[in-house]
Amino acid sequence: MDLILSAIDILMRWDVALALLAGSVGGVLIGAIPGVGPAVAIAILLPATFSMDPIVGLTVLLGIYGSSMYGGSIPAILINTPGTAVNALTTYDGYPMTARGEPRRALSLAYSASFFGGIFSVLCLILFAPVLAKIAPMFGSREIFLAALLGILLVVVAHRGQSLIAGALACFGIFLQTIGLEPVKYTSRYTFDQTFLSGGINLIVVVLGLFALSQAFVLLTSDDEKIRLTKLHGGMFQGMRELTRHPRVASVSASFGVLMGMIPGVGEFTAQFMSYTYAQKTSKRPQDFGNGSSEGLIAAETANNAVPAAAMVPLLALGIPGEALTAMMLSVFYVHNVVPGPGLFQNQMDFVVALYLALLILNVLVLAFLLVATKSLIQVVRIPNRFLGVCILTLSFVGVYSLRNSVIDCILAAIFGVVGYVLKRLSLPAVPIILGMVLGGIMEVKLRAGMARVKEPLDFIDRPVAFILFLLIIIVLLVHIIRVLKDRKELKEAEWQTKTASTRFGGLLWRRRNSFLKDHGKKVRARHSKLLRRLTDLF
Repeated sequence: MDLILSAIDILMRWDVALALLAGSVGGVLIGAIPGVGPAVAIAILLPATFSMDPIVGLTVLLGIYGSSMYGGSIPAILINTPGTAVNALTTYDGYPMTARGEPRRALSLAYSASFFGGIFSVLCLILFAPVLAKIAPMFGSREIFLAALLGILLVVVAHRGQSLIAGALACFGIFLQTIGLEPVKYTSRYTFDQTFLSGGINLIVVVLGLFALSQAFVLLTSDDEKIRLTKLHGGMFQGMRELTRHPRVASVSASFGVLMGMIPGVGEFTAQFMSYTYAQKTSKRPQDFGNGSSEGLIAAETANNAVPAAAMVPLLALGIPGEALTAMMLSVFYVHNVVPGPGLFQNQMDFVVALYLALLILNVLVLAFLLVATKSLIQVVRIPNRFLGVCILTLSFVGVYSLRNSVIDCILAAIFGVVGYVLKRLSLPAVPIILGMVLGGIMEVKLRAGMARVKEPLDFIDRPVAFILFLLIIIVLLVHIIRVLKDRKELKEAEWQTKTASTRFGGLLWRRRNSFLKDHGKKVRARHSKLLRRLTDLF
């Protein structure tokens, strides 16, 4: 109880209250605008948060992270265009409801499911905070190194069908992190005698380039869409009543969100598809899924909103971000000399609980805002793409320049913006680069610290937690290898069947051709012999 009171005392400040309000409302607005998304907004706001207190800066970023998914459901339901990438599954059942004249019911149900998922996730993590405080001290340098390595592996294998390129991009991120002065002996690495590379490549510069500037380029090169909005009729509170009729789907989906959020590199997509599949297989009306099923909409929205709070667990407990957004938040900790990890749970547990309480309050604020402002809010989807692109481009360069008042940083950001634009055009992931930069630095420092006590290779995994993490790494690699071999086998079988089918078809054409030529030849020879007999009779 004292811990919760201490956490409430941290939040009882006017600047924290203002950050809660700005983050919740701003996140909804950003999520409701297709083509922007929380990653772009957080990347732009990062330089500004460095001058704030840690709790204020993180509250703003958490607000945008958690509330953007609420806003992303609005265009997904009304115009079949997800506001954020994780709202793609919402279009499956949300837009069909709109098409049959039930847009307000779909929005109300999406808000209610999102609210339930967010509150469920935060309450679970507040209850388990004492357990995490006891487990976190078991992680030393070797354990954190193995956990970071596991995080990179999970990020790579999560990109099914693109694991090779994801691994290459993660290695590229690790390489970027090594540029500059190394952290122990301060010797230069890959600077090529260029003074601007001595300080390394700033993570925020790369983040702004890969996410914000690349998205600005995409918006500037795309055409503005003419959007027709559906008028809303009915009450916004009916979704809450309908949600209570599906408690099993809501609770299981929220549980999937919590579990998947705590695993680095997995995130909302896996939680959503697992929840959606479970809801469809256990439903009494599985044929309705994809055609406006309330259970499908609940599963998708509950799962994705349960992830943000859970994703903070590896970040706060081990200092290991599981995705790009939490990697950006990690930089706020470092700027203020607040080191996330076991020490944070031991020495600043009230700060951790304050962050979770902030997420709890954010969900309440967002739901209240949406219930009264949806009719006005839906107009933001009409903002032209090119206008958004110009705004993002301008704000991004202002943010980059404000970091160190360096034109070189702006040039580097522009280069990474082009790289991010190319990756988006090729449908390749940019997240592994960011996580490679963040986790690569953690791995290097922790490996050097851990090797001081290692005399034999097995000494590295002689502790229980280290051994468990090592086993998990082996299991992940084996499962991925088996899956790749299975996919290759299925691909070869499909190619063989296609080739065999084409060979059969070709053989059939060849036989028909020969038969036709043979029959045609007989007719021609018969006609010639008949003509020859007539000529011989004449002479």
